[in-house]
This record gives sequence, C-alpha cells and structure tokens, in this order.
Amino acid sequence: MNDHTKSSTNFSYPFVALQNIARDVLNHARKAGATACETDVSDGFGQTVTVRRGEVETIEYNRDKGLSVTVYLGHKRGHASTSDFSPQAVSDTVAAALSIAGHTATDECSGLADADLLARELPDLDLFFPWELPVERAIDLAHSCEVAAFAVDKRIINSEGASVSLNESQFVYANSLGFMGGYPSSRHSISCAVIAGQDNAMQRDYWYSTVRDASELEQAESIGRKAGQRSIARLGARKIATCEVPVLFEAPVAASLIGHFVSAVSGGNLYRKSSFLLDSIGKQVFPRSVQLREAPHLRKGLASTAFDDEGVATRERKLVENGVVQDYFLGSYSARKLGLRTTGNAGGNHNLILDNGTALEFSALLQTMGKGLLVTELLGQGVNAVTGDYSRGAAGYWVEDGEIRHAVEEITIAGNLADMFLGIAAAGNDIIIRGSKQCGSLLIDRMTVAGG
Repeated sequence: MNDHTKSSTNFSYPFVALQNIARDVLNHARKAGATACETDVSDGFGQTVTVRRGEVETIEYNRDKGLSVTVYLGHKRGHASTSDFSPQAVSDTVAAALSIAGHTATDECSGLADADLLARELPDLDLFFPWELPVERAIDLAHSCEVAAFAVDKRIINSEGASVSLNESQFVYANSLGFMGGYPSSRHSISCAVIAGQDNAMQRDYWYSTVRDASELEQAESIGRKAGQRSIARLGARKIATCEVPVLFEAPVAASLIGHFVSAVSGGNLYRKSSFLLDSIGKQVFPRSVQLREAPHLRKGLASTAFDDEGVATRERKLVENGVVQDYFLGSYSARKLGLRTTGNAGGNHNLILDNGTALEFSALLQTMGKGLLVTELLGQGVNAVTGDYSRGAAGYWVEDGEIRHAVEEITIAGNLADMFLGIAAAGNDIIIRGSKQCGSLLIDRMTVAGG
C-alpha cells in the first residue's frame, strides 16, 4: 500500500518480518484445528521532548510491538495477544486463543468478514513520512515554541511545557481467507500550554498541530504565540446568568458534535438499542444544508486507509445528504446483528468531512450569532447516548452585537443532541484537521447556558 522503500531504519523489524509472523500465526491456527483465524502484527516507536520554563523537562523514547490473534471454532471465538515475537510465544498465543474459543459460547454473528468485501487493491495513500529529528533539534523546536508563548505578554507567568513528538509505526493484518495487507504510517506533533495570571486569577490554554508529514506542521513559534494569546484572552473571565441563547462551538470542539453523531449511528449502540438515533436511515436528522461524507482515501489523511481492521475495503460514501441519514458505521459483527452488511468501519471512521453549504468566516459566524456564547473548551462527559440529552461544563466568551465582549467560566451548556443537530444554523470555513473529523466552527441556534 505504501512504498516500503521509504521505510524507516528505526523500526525494530523489517516489514517482511511482520508478514512472516502473520503467516506463522495462520499456519499454527490451521494446523491446530481452527476453522478461521485473523491476526494483527505491529511495530512502532516514538520520541517526545518537553521543555518547560526554558529547561528540558523530559526526553522520552518508546518502542512498542504487539501480536493479536483471533481464532474461530465454527462460531466460537477466542482472542489472545502478546508482545513477544519469538516462535514459541507465537505458538503459545495461538494455543491460548484456541483454548479460549473452546470455552466460549457459540455466537452465529461472529466470524471473519465476508470474503467478497475484502480489499483487493491497496493504493499508496502517502501515510508515512519518517522524521529525522535529532533530540537537540527537538529541544530547539520546543524551546522556540515556549519562548514565543512567553513573549506574547508579561502576564504569561507559567508554563505546562512545549512538546515535540514523532511517532512512526507499521502493521500487518492477515486472515485465513487469503487477505494480507499493511503499511507504515507516521504522526508528528508540536504542542504548547501556558498559564496567564492577573491579580489573583489564572487562566490556562493551549494550541497544537498534528500531521503525517512533519514539513506540514504549523511553525513552532506560531503554535506558541497562539497558546499565549488564547491564555491571555481568557483573563477577566466572568460568570453569567442562566439564559437561552445561540451557542457557537469553535472548530476544535465542534468536531466532538460530529463524534456524537458517529457514536449514535455506530453498530454497537444500534444493535444494543442504546442510541437516540435508532432506525435513522432515511430520516431528517440535520438541516437540509448539512452534508457529511466519509473519504477514506485522502492522501496524507489522519484517518485514511484502504481497508478496515477486518481487511474490508473502504470506500467513499455519503453518510448524510441534505440532512438525511444515508448509512451507518458497521463492522462485520454489528452488521450481522442488525441483518446488514459491514460498511468497512471495523475500528472506526475514516476522514469525515462536514459541509454546510456556504462556509462563513469566523467573524461572519459571530455576526450571524449576534448575542450568545462562543465555546472554546468543553469539560466533563455529560452526554446520554440513549436519550441524546447533552449537558457539559464549558468555557469560552460572551458575544454581543457580533463582537466578543469578555471571557466566561463556570458555566454549563445543555440541550438535546437531536435538537442541536437540527439546530445547526451555520458552519465556518476555519477547519482545523487534527483527527478523523473535519469541520469548521458550528453555530447551534439555541441552547440553555447555566451560569453561576
């Protein structure tokens, strides 16, 4: 899938070694009587340097490897894993999985993915970019990031540190239907968090950038400046009276709303009937302006892949069209429980992109809102997946006449996700890609804001 000539010399094992281990697992399972088997073999490493208050606080290196084995005796399933790649450990892990399967109840929905759905073409999606980053250079980057944060204002009085991280990994997935695929991938980041103080009040904020290709990272100094500016902006935060107003979710937190939709239409919650969006295909869940698609084959995408965790081919698809739900997120097991077919989402979603018609500049979103709350941070986990009830602690800014007036804190925002989804009034063009969900800031027409 990816060009293995670009493979890093820092991996503990060559890619072909992972393939050979996967073959050994399948052979052991077949000879031991398994009717089917699947395995995942992975190897990775990382480096993180953190500078705090001008001094190197930590230099961390990590190496990880893992082997997971799932075997089937008919519809009886057993799973075992190890971090030891020795031939004896491989054999023992297969034996352990078989032993577990022998004591497990039959489940007609368990088993490998359907053979006709497995990926046959494995395009190079450009997911691997080794970063030759000597620790001295990482220290310099972290230091310049933190210096830029402190330079914003004398009221930046402390730091939680600036960090520079590189992570590179490779894996092979194989099953007894003849599928074998895998690739190396990378994810690199720079982050900074600082504390601003004035009188007896202190406020903290942060900023970060994460990408596949380190050459596309936001500049360290820019990240530091944004962390400093955001912390300073939160000084003078006040409580506000309880009210019902529009709420604008800033882009980094708006993606969590898409996450709640994904959860509600994912197989596990659907077949357990623990979702407020049961039987929602064909139903209007968002305004007609909202479109949501899955694009698993984006080059350099943080959630791109040609196949899911079961080897099923991924494909671009419409999830929401004109506000109407078109499809779910299913792996093979949950699909069978629902009498459907997998959507290629075993292991999660792949590059969800929300479009709400005309995307507005952030200043235009504030003008559209007029008076209300801009949320920049969410706290707690007050979301009921069964009812859709939503209540979370928040911090952000009070807006009047389309202008930010002051920071607010110690508030709770509440509503119901079904109403919130239908109440999306506008979306921004300020998309910040940090994971699998891509959307700009989202304006919800009305929520309850509980103040002090």
